[in-house]
Amino acid sequence: MNTPNNKRKRNSQERIERVFINLIQTKNINEISVSEIVKLAGVNRSTFYANYIDIFDLEEKIRDGMFLNMLELYKEESIMHKHSYDYLKLFRHIKDNQIYYKTLFKLNFDFTKYYDNHLEDEEALKYYGTTKNIDYHIAFFKAGINAILTKWIENDFHETPEEISEILRTEYQKNNIKIDL
Repeated sequence: MNTPNNKRKRNSQERIERVFINLIQTKNINEISVSEIVKLAGVNRSTFYANYIDIFDLEEKIRDGMFLNMLELYKEESIMHKHSYDYLKLFRHIKDNQIYYKTLFKLNFDFTKYYDNHLEDEEALKYYGTTKNIDYHIAFFKAGINAILTKWIENDFHETPEEISEILRTEYQKNNIKIDL
């Protein structure tokens, strides 16, 4: 029986994704072919196309799945609709899973597209003293987090998670924004 989530199908998807992740470490996406993936994964082309439209669909599914996995770090906060601003937890997870995050960013991950825009008015008042122009602050913050993480990855995670957290804290202190990181 060929059910969508059967063990054999999932095993094939995992092999395809693992091969792609290995290839993307040393190649650009345009240099990777379906033929190469299926050969290294030991699956048929039809198996690839039964699961993915093309290489870019595979890339998108891997990136989105990786992001959902990352969100598990903040599952409790999501359920409670509260933001702890505990970025050190994220930075430690990134340091402990370097290949994972190098891959995520190599797949053009961008916090400005994925990071939740939702910020309760009471939280905005608590941290920023106003709700005026909060959408602009959120856009600025997301771009800043993205830039910090991109730079950290480019520097091959030279700094500790605590140092990265301190960089973020310092940037906010310069602007007199009171945030507990």
